[in-house]
Amino acid sequence: MNVAFQDSSPTQMQMRCDVPGELAWWRGQAQVSLFSTSTSTADDGSAEEDALRLSTFFDACHDDSDHAEKLRDAVMDQFPPDAGEGLFVATARKASPFSALAYALGPDATLRLPGWFGDFLLDAEHVRAQLPAAEVALALTGIPRRDAIERIHAWMTRLGDDPAHDADELLEGPLRVLRHAARTGQGAAGQVRWY
Repeated sequence: MNVAFQDSSPTQMQMRCDVPGELAWWRGQAQVSLFSTSTSTADDGSAEEDALRLSTFFDACHDDSDHAEKLRDAVMDQFPPDAGEGLFVATARKASPFSALAYALGPDATLRLPGWFGDFLLDAEHVRAQLPAAEVALALTGIPRRDAIERIHAWMTRLGDDPAHDADELLEGPLRVLRHAARTGQGAAGQVRWY
């Protein structure tokens, strides 16, 4: 079993927000920077109120019920012990790497990713079926990739405290794992975990 990042069915989760309404709002904000920049230095700035709203939305989409956490623990026990093509882990203090990725990709590309806002559990057949959509969402080049890297950096710096977070790896890691799983005929799992 592999991990790309993150099983919960959105229909079984207890939603803590108006998902359709918040998705519509996010679509309206997708091209706008949610962070102000200081005129004194490029890295000095703050999160606008809309960045906090988007972060709250991502958090509300996370199923943290006992059932979901027990399932995540059981799946995590199956992860390979060593990093490699079959494992990708992104960690940070204060800011969620998945939320940074979702902010960078925008709502439509994020919804192309497997599962529900970073959580998924796929057998080999579903990996192969989901891979093309994940490639469209994550295999960015040129200006779209540069913009995504900048947005990841803004999220991890202004909502978190990780200005050195590897934004390239955050884009490449999940896709590398899904491709590895498809190539080797394995399933894949991804989790968003908070400790």
